[in-house]
Amino acid sequence: MSNIVNALRRHAEATPDRIAIDDGHEQLTFSQLLETAEQLASRLRRVSPRAMGLLADNGIGWVLADLAAMIASVPLVPLPPFASRAQLEHAIHSAGIDYIVTDQHARVCEVLPVGAHVALASFTRKLLGIHCPAPPSAFELPADCCKVTFTSGTTADPKGVCLSLATLERTADALREVSAGSERDRHLCVMPLATLLENVGGVYAPLLAGATILVPSLSTIGLTGSSSLDVRRLVGSLRESHATSAILVPQMLAALVAAVQAGIPAPRYLRFLAVGGAAVPPGLLEDAFALGFPVHEGYGLSECGSVVSVNRPGERRSGSVGKPLPHVRIEIASDGEIHVAGSTCIGYLGGARASEPFATGDIGHLDEDGFLYVTGRKKNMFITSFGRNVAPEWIEQELLAQSAIAQAAVFGEARAFVTAVLVASPNTPRQAVFAAVNDVNRRLPDYARIGAWVPATEAFTAQNGKLTANGRLRRDAILRDYADQIDAVYATKKVSNA
Repeated sequence: MSNIVNALRRHAEATPDRIAIDDGHEQLTFSQLLETAEQLASRLRRVSPRAMGLLADNGIGWVLADLAAMIASVPLVPLPPFASRAQLEHAIHSAGIDYIVTDQHARVCEVLPVGAHVALASFTRKLLGIHCPAPPSAFELPADCCKVTFTSGTTADPKGVCLSLATLERTADALREVSAGSERDRHLCVMPLATLLENVGGVYAPLLAGATILVPSLSTIGLTGSSSLDVRRLVGSLRESHATSAILVPQMLAALVAAVQAGIPAPRYLRFLAVGGAAVPPGLLEDAFALGFPVHEGYGLSECGSVVSVNRPGERRSGSVGKPLPHVRIEIASDGEIHVAGSTCIGYLGGARASEPFATGDIGHLDEDGFLYVTGRKKNMFITSFGRNVAPEWIEQELLAQSAIAQAAVFGEARAFVTAVLVASPNTPRQAVFAAVNDVNRRLPDYARIGAWVPATEAFTAQNGKLTANGRLRRDAILRDYADQIDAVYATKKVSNA
């Protein structure tokens, strides 16, 4: 039986009238949440889907559908609301989804096979249940698969990661423990619930702690699509909801910090503000700390049940992504790759079962006190023409520590020296950027120094294809768009714009 469902039952028995979930329009107590979820689970058992898709805005209905699938032992496939049509088709077909709960039935019907028999029925709140034939091309789901989460790939065909309930619950309980979660907390979900990090850290961990989960619609939070953010709404939601915890990606944290620095009143009740999904510039963390934000950087990946390590209250180290969660074991391979044991996925859809330790593809190291440092992606490593291996993220973090530089992308495969495409901070003169690069170069070994840089014509964003939805650089896109300028720099062997 699920530890999360057992915790929900304990809370419903001990404090039946305490608010478990609130979407800004409706509230459910713990007893109401349990009763409704169990009723929906009974309905799911009668439907008996092979796999259930969930495509909906944040809200009470999303959480109820998730819990109902858990209680009924129906594999669930969360579908991100910002997914493209091709990505939705890929997820439905590869996972063999034959029942979809959604508040976007028109989008769903568009991606189903022409002529497919579709039956609509009310599920809960504004969500409909759509019966559809299981695609014949579907992969077989592992018997112990509770959830399939699709990675935020750069193509239309991201990988489906199969996760067991045991892995998800171990991660959620560890997060509850290290964050000191309690029934006094009010967690505000600001990322789509289909995001594994928010699902595990923002729903499961608070349920285990008996906390109140705040699930307003994404538009209420100020989030449109995958990356368009109204920061005033975000700050207002954090402040007016009296949220004590939230999970942000770096771009959200940057917007929050900038807004408060500009004079917007800061949230007063936050005690644990997690940030992850991509590397966090050191300068941004320093600014957040200066404003009193209780920011805790972490690290994780879908294949390991979301979070692997995190800085904790009273146990934080600058530059690190914290210590591993209690159930996680970290090993550093001979080539510097981070391997994770104790928390791994079942495997990928259509692939073999994963083995432990899991090779993350990330490069890093552990210090003498057990804090983990992530320095780059193995696949992003490049080798200069002098045969030196370079992790671009290492140099980029050094550049981002400079106030004059807002964004940086570093290149140098088979080249004599390293180049960078730089986005200057607002109202920063070019000479200040030169000074910042020179300052960084003084701290780097000669093979990693920036020999030339190219000024970006615009910031890197998800909208212009230079960032992923969670804020990671799309290096191929940046290199493609600035290839002529970079080639010109190497051709002249001069520092760009010197």
